[in-house]
Amino acid sequence: MISPVDHSLTVGGLVFHYVTWGSEAAPPVVLLHGITGHARSWDALSRDLSTHVRVIALDQRGHGDSDRARDGDYRVATMAGDVERFVEALGLERFALVGLSMGGRVGIAYAGGSHAARIERLCIVDIGPEIHLPGMERIRQMMSGAPERIESEEQAVEFVRRANPRMAEEGLRDRVRHGLRALAGGGFEWKYDKVLRDMMRQGGRRDTIDLWEPLRRITAPTLLVRGAESDVLSADIAKRMIDALSDGRLVEIPRAGHTVPADQPKAFARAVRAFLQV
Repeated sequence: MISPVDHSLTVGGLVFHYVTWGSEAAPPVVLLHGITGHARSWDALSRDLSTHVRVIALDQRGHGDSDRARDGDYRVATMAGDVERFVEALGLERFALVGLSMGGRVGIAYAGGSHAARIERLCIVDIGPEIHLPGMERIRQMMSGAPERIESEEQAVEFVRRANPRMAEEGLRDRVRHGLRALAGGGFEWKYDKVLRDMMRQGGRRDTIDLWEPLRRITAPTLLVRGAESDVLSADIAKRMIDALSDGRLVEIPRAGHTVPADQPKAFARAVRAFLQV
């Protein structure tokens, strides 16, 4: 069985952790997780893809084992700048990009920016330039209610399960296992920066970036994946996105909510593999 390899790389004054799967000689695919997630959130997809491509899953700033932003800057444009410096440091001339939720917004900003020519194919997962308000409120409440200190891994599993009841069990436990940091006095804390949680408690991340403009500039073939039961990406916003893209297509995954890769990992992997033609 193919296993991930851990790496670290310093770019822009921050140390970024990332994992790779598969052969270095294979075509590269960069994966960007959602808010509170991490590189290992992609394990199911990475295992599936890694016999055909080189998977590069990044812990974005303030998440997983990457550095937290010392100035608390988690704006989309800033994180797209991280991706720009990261892929340049790795020497990736052309690559496919898959981004879920927050990672999808970062992907839109990057793919519609000055380095769009690097993107061979783009997959945006259950997110858009606008976020459907019921989903935003649910995520805000979930993050606001997250305990600061976790007594056991099982407590964290139960919390994540309540917030994401459609998640497949294996993926849920992978997300929790790699998303906790042990405390010296016992117990655990979440690896993601608590500044993100504080922002959500105060009503949101307050990032006013307009992503419709960069979305319209994307020229690479783009797959938009929507969970059929999503409360974050509405059917109306998804249709407007496809209309705005020069080469866009939409796939809806049945029995999936916002966390499509974890809710229906096999169906999601089939959709991504078909799009990447691997």
